[in-house]
Amino acid sequence: MTLVLVADDDADIRDLVIFKLEQLGVEAITAEDGSQALAAVRERHPTLAILDISMPGLSGIDVCRMIRADPEIADTMVLMLTARAQEQDVEHGFAAGADDYVTKPFSPRELVSRVQTMLSRAQT
Repeated sequence: MTLVLVADDDADIRDLVIFKLEQLGVEAITAEDGSQALAAVRERHPTLAILDISMPGLSGIDVCRMIRADPEIADTMVLMLTARAQEQDVEHGFAAGADDYVTKPFSPRELVSRVQTMLSRAQT
């Protein structure tokens, strides 16, 4: 089964994203901060990590850079899900190695569509 990590310090966002992922038949795990997110990626090797940028400890940008720098987990896809919507924020996300970038508030339907697209790419 496909494994997806959802890392966000907002429990309501985590719960909503997990609910939508489970409707897709995807196994999801969570992290409340950047350090937990990085540890989960290293331990569980999810196909996709959905990261908030603004989290306690390590930011989503930091986690993304660390994922890309580690050959054992560098193939993990990263989707930034964040309220940071300025053009420079988006550029920083992609420069750090993100595969996609979704801003809050977000459409759950659009998020699911982007996740499905990313996961289908991973299976090819």
